[in-house]
Amino acid sequence: MKKTDTAVQRCKTMSALQKMLGGKWKLEILYYISFCGIHRFGALRRQLGEISESSLTKQLRELETDGFLIRRDFHEIPPRVEYTLSDLGASFMDVIRYMRAWGERNLPDQAD
Repeated sequence: MKKTDTAVQRCKTMSALQKMLGGKWKLEILYYISFCGIHRFGALRRQLGEISESSLTKQLRELETDGFLIRRDFHEIPPRVEYTLSDLGASFMDVIRYMRAWGERNLPDQAD
């Protein structure tokens, strides 16, 4: 019997979600944009603390490409860009709420 014969079939939905939201900072970025009203690049970077500018840029671009965020460039100098949730991103916020509640119940040493 081949190893693949006994393996559980991979879930394509979970695989796609992992690819879209698997970045180290993506869930936190979505959380802060949605629940804390943080929409500007600099404010997000200050809130996340340890993230580099290039990493935040990459994560935001990927979230925009995957349809979770909308980027609005005001075409001003100095540059002003804001991020908001798309309809897809907003529809994911119930999942984020559930994950936070689960974490508060099951990871009490990690809670705020």
